[in-house]
Amino acid sequence: MDRVAHDGEVNPCVEVIEACGEWFVRVVDGDEELTRAFELESFALTYAEGQRRRLGLADFDRL
Repeated sequence: MDRVAHDGEVNPCVEVIEACGEWFVRVVDGDEELTRAFELESFALTYAEGQRRRLGLADFDRL
């Protein structure tokens, strides 16, 4: 998966990962990056889906 565009900008993406019993959603949009933590997987997936739609992405990544 190529995250860096030809002009050096990072392509928008949404990633979900579980670590230490928490769920994290990382959202990259241009030069902005935000990571949110959730106790429940369902909340993390719902948030990730909303961000995916907002950014117009086909899918989000589960790492």
